[in-house]
Formats: sequence, C-alpha cells, structure tokens
Amino acid sequence: MSDMEQFRQETRAWLEENCPAAMRTPVTTDADQFWGGRNPNPTHPDQVVWMERMAARGWTTPTWPAEYGGGGLDKEEAKILRQEMGRIGARRPLESFGIDMLGPALMKYGSEAQKQEHLPKIIKGEVRWCQGYSEPGAGSDLASLQTRADDQGDHYLVNGSKIWTSYADKADWIFCLVRTDNSGTKHEGISFLLFDMASPGVTTKPIKLISGSSPFCETFFDDVEVPKGNLMGELGKGWEIAKYLLTHEREMISGFGMMRAKKTLGETASENWGRAGERLDNAPLRHSIARFDLDTLAFACTMERVRDESNAGQGLGAASSIFKYYGTELNKRRNELLVSASGDVALEWDSEASRGGAISRDWLRSKGNSIEGGTSEVQLNIISKRVLGLPS
Repeated sequence: MSDMEQFRQETRAWLEENCPAAMRTPVTTDADQFWGGRNPNPTHPDQVVWMERMAARGWTTPTWPAEYGGGGLDKEEAKILRQEMGRIGARRPLESFGIDMLGPALMKYGSEAQKQEHLPKIIKGEVRWCQGYSEPGAGSDLASLQTRADDQGDHYLVNGSKIWTSYADKADWIFCLVRTDNSGTKHEGISFLLFDMASPGVTTKPIKLISGSSPFCETFFDDVEVPKGNLMGELGKGWEIAKYLLTHEREMISGFGMMRAKKTLGETASENWGRAGERLDNAPLRHSIARFDLDTLAFACTMERVRDESNAGQGLGAASSIFKYYGTELNKRRNELLVSASGDVALEWDSEASRGGAISRDWLRSKGNSIEGGTSEVQLNIISKRVLGLPS
C-alpha cells in the first residue's frame, strides 16, 4: 500500500468517526456557518464539536505549517482530505477571513512575532477577523483611500472610516489599509495595520441590504491608538500586501459558484413544475438547468486543476480574477434558476413555505457578488491585461 493510500484510509476512518451527522448536511443558511471568535454564536452544538476536533489536528488549515498549529499537509494530502470530506458531505468546520485572506498574507509578510501571536488563534477559531479596505470614496479605486495613521512615537493614531466591512460588528480584530504618507503617488504611502476592534474609538454601524440582512457595516475610527508592533510589512508598502491578499479573497468569493443545496435544481423544479415521463415538464427550464449543471462541473474541474498546478501558499495571481468573475456569475445564475424552479413560492417574503423568503432574499443578495471583492468590470479589465495580454 502506498503512503498516499494509507493516508486516505486513515483520513477516511478518522472523518467517519469524528464528523458529527449534523455536520454532514449542506450549508443552506447563514446559521449553518460557524465563524468562531471571542463571542461565537453556534446554532447547533456540533458546530463547536466539529471545529474543535478539526482544529486539534490542524485541519481547519490543512496546509499551514505545523509549527503554528496547522495541519502541515502537502498538496496531495490536502487534496485527499478535501475529497474525503466531500465524500461524506462534511461541512467546512470554520468560516474565517483569517484563514481565507489574512493568514496567507501574514505568513508571507508578517514578522515572526505576529505569526506566533495570530496564526494559532486563527487556526483554533479563537479570533474572528474583518477586512478594512473599501471607503466611501475608495471602492474600485481602492488606492484613493484616505483613512490615515499618524505616527505618535510608540503608536499610530488612526482616523477615518471604512465601508462594506463584512461582519465588522461581529469581528474581534481588523486588518486595515491606512495612509501613512501623502507625498508620493496614491499607491505609495499605504500601510497595513492589524488592530483590535475593541480598541477605544472603533465603532460600527450595520448596513441593511435590499435582502433584509445586514452583513456589511460602516466602520469608524476616531483617534484609535494602534501599537507600532501591529504594522505588518514595511511602512508605506501596504499596497503590495493588499494586492496579494486580494488574490486570496477573490479565490474565496469564487467558491460561491460551488455552493451545495439539500435539493438539486432539477428536484426543486420537478416538485413545482411536474415531470413528463422521465423529464422535467418545462423544456426551457430543463435546458437552462442542464447547462448550469455542466458549467458548474467544468468550473469545479478547472478549479481542482489549478489547485494542483499552483505552488503551496502562492495563491492564484491574476487567474484569481477569472475564478472570482466566473464563480460569482455562476452563483447569480443558480439563484435565478432557483427562483424559476420554485414557482410561486419564490415570490413569497415571509411565509413558512419559502423559509422566511430565503429564495427571494438569496436571489437579491447574490447580485452583490459581482461587486464585492472587486467588481466584475474590474475583474474583466485585469483578465484582459494580465491574463490575455491585451493592450490597455
């Protein structure tokens, strides 16, 4: 038996024994996700059990170095773990911007002291992070940000505001872009700070979306003192870190296109439209669902291939824009088709049959996918220039 086959058998046996049955169902609502943090709010006790068991093995971050509490797996082992989790329908044990965004940047640009302080807490789900990038006047043109950090000797004094800060009202720490120098170009003089959201002077205000939910916030900084040791990377060189982190954010967002549901689109459509023999009794909808299913399968295969080709810890580079664009478009299509497949119930807003209007609310929320993490228009520009090499 090869080493990889032995690892697969051991992994399969461990998952079968340790993954609770409740954690083997698709994530269909926000409540199904577990974010950890100082004040976790599990909706099922097995969310905590599953996260703690996986974190104890370092498998919340399978490929991160074992010295920080990660799994220390190589690429092939991590792929086997993914496959075996998929085989039993195991949920991801921990949702985390620390895992998906900050962690890779921290390992590349952070000091050893910062890695030792923050990485183990991310892996164990002890600290929940949010991202301080966009501002009211600096969205797609992120380098125009104006939140400033003034040098006060042993600390920086941060003043300004951020917008669309996902889950800022629930986060413990923030990784934040600030301006520390105005003398150069707008891309120069930007620095990357890490600080506690409980710091005096930090306030948040949730933004209610058209879907009725409030995952985004306005975040305000009024004379927030941040220790000098919380500067990540070099002073004024934060734009390089910001770009690197964005490749990981876009890869994360592209995963929206791979979301699972308890029922397939075909099953949902059959319940509401009926069947003609062995086929859905709505030819246009049947064709649209079939095309979506094929596109989703092709996207999954492409993502797996690119993972196999990429070097551990290197990210996807400009290719992340392809996946961000296509993944979010797939998710928008999925929600459009779910509305069509669900019939009249999809128009309901608060009924029990519509799960509190989940279908229509999710459809409305999906529209934001093509804005967050860089608009689709920006992604297409990046693809044309940096992937296809087209002239500006």
